[in-house]
Amino acid sequence: MHLALSGSSGLVGQVLSASLREDGHDVSPLVRDDRPRIRWSPPSGEIDRQQMATVDAVVHLAGESIGEGRWTKTKKERIRQSRETATRLLCESLASLEPRPHTLVSASAIGYYGDRGSEVLDEGAAPGEGFLPEVCVQWEAATQPAREAGIRVVNLRIGVVLSPDGGALAKMLWPFKLGLGGRVGSGHQYWSWIALSELVRVIRFAVDTRALSGPVNAVAPEPATNREFTRVLGQVLRRPTIFPIPAPAARLALGQMANDLLLASARVVPKKLGESGYDFSWADLEAALRHELGVRPDHSSAVER
Repeated sequence: MHLALSGSSGLVGQVLSASLREDGHDVSPLVRDDRPRIRWSPPSGEIDRQQMATVDAVVHLAGESIGEGRWTKTKKERIRQSRETATRLLCESLASLEPRPHTLVSASAIGYYGDRGSEVLDEGAAPGEGFLPEVCVQWEAATQPAREAGIRVVNLRIGVVLSPDGGALAKMLWPFKLGLGGRVGSGHQYWSWIALSELVRVIRFAVDTRALSGPVNAVAPEPATNREFTRVLGQVLRRPTIFPIPAPAARLALGQMANDLLLASARVVPKKLGESGYDFSWADLEAALRHELGVRPDHSSAVER
């Protein structure tokens, strides 16, 4: 299969690209320069339609990082434009092709649901309120031109991706390894997570499974509260977790980003993946963390807390 991939240099894109190529697939990154790839430039509205017409499927992962830097007005606009504007350009271009790719798997996020406490959220739940839900709604709506052109579109609502090489877990490792980790705020907020290796499998499953379309929650079956996540990470690293971060301190350090990414609660479940027959490899948080961190199970007594 020939796939076009945006965000190929990102955390998920690099691992996905390697996985596809190992299995003999042809992967063409979407890039903004003149290297021998598929050229596209969302700011100028340019895309190489001739080369795009040769692909069977598209995986769209590109977007401004939401976890780097404070959410200034300029940063928030970059987040919005990198998702809505770029996705609409891509989908309008795909709709104009002949022949067209049969599938588009486009990233979204569980930020769609906002701060919902302990409410169980499957794909049929309404969007939440605030900046991230608004961005996600617009992000998913931007794929409509591809859908209307007959392309099967999967909007993957991705949870907290577990990897030591980037994202939330990478930022947590240093203080936790020093024994300075702890819950954030009350610790009662739900974090819906997925191992990076699992996410790559889910993306490939979405590309291959013709019956799957629309919003799909890319999360493990058992979301954890922040308190549970903290305890398990400490257990895996064999470190105490006795230094909580009060909510006011998190807000002071990170501003709005703390509310939306660390303190918000989204108890998201992968209903569609379950119904479609997907079999999770890392459904257990401890097993997922050990796999991603390369830590073997410890059969000695756990660290006292």
